[in-house]
Amino acid sequence: MAEVREVMVPSTHPSNPSWLSPPADPNLLQPELWAGSVRKTAGELSVAGVPVGQLAEEFGTPCFVVDEDDLRHRARAFKQAFAGTDVYYAAKAFACLAVVRWVKEEGLSLDVCSGGELTVALRAGMDPERIAFHGNNKSVVELTRAVEAGVGRVVVDSAAEIDRLAEIAAERGVRQRVLIRVTAGVEAHTHEYIATAHDDQKFGFSIGGGDAVQAIQAVAARPSLELRGLHSHIGSQIFDTAGFEVAVRRVLALHARCLSAGLSLPELNVGGGFGIAYTTQDDPAPPAALAAGIGSIIDRECRALGIDVPRLAIEPGRAIAGPSTFTLYTVGTVKRVQLAGGRSRLYVAVDGGMSDNLRAALYGADFSCTLASRRSGAAPVLSRVVGKHCEAGDVVVRDEFLPSDITAGDLLAVPATGAYCRSLASTYNHVPRAPVVAVRDGRARLIVRRDTEADLLRWDVDETEVSPNQ
Repeated sequence: MAEVREVMVPSTHPSNPSWLSPPADPNLLQPELWAGSVRKTAGELSVAGVPVGQLAEEFGTPCFVVDEDDLRHRARAFKQAFAGTDVYYAAKAFACLAVVRWVKEEGLSLDVCSGGELTVALRAGMDPERIAFHGNNKSVVELTRAVEAGVGRVVVDSAAEIDRLAEIAAERGVRQRVLIRVTAGVEAHTHEYIATAHDDQKFGFSIGGGDAVQAIQAVAARPSLELRGLHSHIGSQIFDTAGFEVAVRRVLALHARCLSAGLSLPELNVGGGFGIAYTTQDDPAPPAALAAGIGSIIDRECRALGIDVPRLAIEPGRAIAGPSTFTLYTVGTVKRVQLAGGRSRLYVAVDGGMSDNLRAALYGADFSCTLASRRSGAAPVLSRVVGKHCEAGDVVVRDEFLPSDITAGDLLAVPATGAYCRSLASTYNHVPRAPVVAVRDGRARLIVRRDTEADLLRWDVDETEVSPNQ
């Protein structure tokens, strides 16, 4: 096979904050960054008719606030735009019993990548046939549970996994349906940690290196495995379909080779990674535009190859959960730091941080924020919102203009935190993890409770309370 050249896909995401300028009115919202029901009235933020002051009083801060109707609407929009396509919600973005039930009720399937996510999916009542199981290092226990539960698709990721899965399925008299994850040698121009289709990383079988062909042959040779098709995922926070064009061309070329060799490959999963707006500089495409762009690419390539269009699948996660949620904080310490050249920066510390939003430290991700509890007439000043953790890198919002009179006790809201923030949450510094509150039709309810101090001690073995015989 000819050598595959890596292709860089441009991104519209800014690499520095030089675009920042003071807002005309810091009391106004940028609607593209917030869930559909979020409003500001007399300076106070509300969601689905519930003011944030009420949420803070009832549930405390920090907390994740999800607009249930907004999340459902985004799930529904993907289902409608990609009619005839299998839409899998990527549970790694954020999964809990309530969210899995919402996406199930909206007609979506579910993509899981661990035994824990599979447990949540099954407990929430998701039909196992509508579950795809990902992961580069699935254990024997995880694979066994997936087969026994009747998971619809296992996306195999290594030669060893093919052997393990075939043996497990054979022992149980099951013919397990699988997709083969392939890497197309396409590098999406995003952060290194969330670019997943170039060859030098842990996921999948390389098309260019020949590993993909060997994996296809290995699966086809196993009577206990049913090869359904190929899977490709180019990365995350992607704003257009240019990267999909290169990847789909290479994957479909492999698909056509398999057909010519007499193999049946009825399905093609092109993954997800669709971007959202974290700042006003981000310009994500809506589901209808994504569907039109990806559909056009696939139709064109299939015509050129003289093959039928396979059954398609996609895996949006961030694009559904991300914009539907904001994080609500209470301001603690505020300090002005003098910088070189007579400049200064206002540091605004909140009661959360990298334990509820690791993305800024992990990926250098940009976020926005707004004063959420009152109107201010003070001049906006360049500020940095930081957390309470003992790390210089504990930054929530690197650059934002906030009113110069912001003070302890004010509420601050950070939009677009529904994806990967609660999923990556930790108890660093023994800070309890934040709860998730769903709001709909003027009513707020807890769907994931806050950790307690008892939770923090739950797994410790207190040797003073353990007898020598235990």
